[in-house]
Amino acid sequence: MEELDVNVSSSEGFSVAEKIVLLTFISAVILMAILGNLLVMVAVCRDRQLRKIKTNYFIVSLAFADLLVSVLVMPFGAIELVQDNWIYGEMFCLVRTSLDVLLTTASIFHLCCISLDRYYAICCQPLVYRNKMTPLRIAVMLGGCWVIPTFISFLPIMQGWNSIGIIDLIQQRQFNKASNSTYCIFMVNKPYAITCSVVAFYIPFLLMVLAYYRIYVTAREHARQIRVLQRAGAPAEGRQHHPDQHSTHRMKTETKAAKTLCIIMGCFCLCWAPFFITNIVDPFINYTVPGKVWTAFLWLGYINSGLNPFLYAFLNKSFRRAFLIILCCGDERYRRPSILGQTVPCSTTTINGSTHVLR
Repeated sequence: MEELDVNVSSSEGFSVAEKIVLLTFISAVILMAILGNLLVMVAVCRDRQLRKIKTNYFIVSLAFADLLVSVLVMPFGAIELVQDNWIYGEMFCLVRTSLDVLLTTASIFHLCCISLDRYYAICCQPLVYRNKMTPLRIAVMLGGCWVIPTFISFLPIMQGWNSIGIIDLIQQRQFNKASNSTYCIFMVNKPYAITCSVVAFYIPFLLMVLAYYRIYVTAREHARQIRVLQRAGAPAEGRQHHPDQHSTHRMKTETKAAKTLCIIMGCFCLCWAPFFITNIVDPFINYTVPGKVWTAFLWLGYINSGLNPFLYAFLNKSFRRAFLIILCCGDERYRRPSILGQTVPCSTTTINGSTHVLR
């Protein structure tokens, strides 16, 4: 999401040393996002078991959106930040800004869809999950993740709806006569700021909170029930060993799942909440938020595109195994044993009879 008061004075006052540190940090973020998301996509393409899990369709599409953010959006923002000048013209500024809003919103929508998929997988009965998450519905959800953001990105930005009433202010900030610099300015009026923020962040955020809260409660309740059963005594003789092993494994799995959800929501809020809070506030305080604050909040949001592969894939054993096979050139030590390959993938767990990935 392009900052709304872009880079005016955001890099003024930066010394050479500060610019080197900035460029190093930004390059690391871009490289992490590109390699991490590429690895996720290649892993799913090469691993048949990963392709069987419905959630992974959302994860691959998410990785593609984050990859485009890191390739088409971040580099131009980094160049402008370090050079303190936009050299690519007004039309490309609009295209780049539209891509920024489109891709970052698409990324957030994918995170929302993943939370809903996991909600149905964990909190509903198996038949409900199969009825809800059909291939057609998954395709519609994925299509929505890419189509809906166009209505708050390319359409209004190219038509200039975001600048109605503030054109004079934008023109003043596009040029710095003192340094003879031009900037890619993207400022928004109050209606666009509210609409864009609600659609791109606040609605997905609310859905994610509700879904993950229900998942957390369900996981904790399952763990509590298992502990009660274990304290009540062992099952009938002859069936003791297997159920106890299964119960212990399930309790550990669901406890870990609950902790993982806390990490996911914490990172999402930390990365995007500052930007979208400021996004709504700034038009109502006469666009007085400093450029450096906008830049910091924007890149904090971009960091989320680099973190997503770690949060949604690297924490999963099946993905980690696929990554090791790719990075180690197909080393047989990391391949699944054939016995396990015939049943449920090692990284999946079954809750309410539904096989899903949440590790």
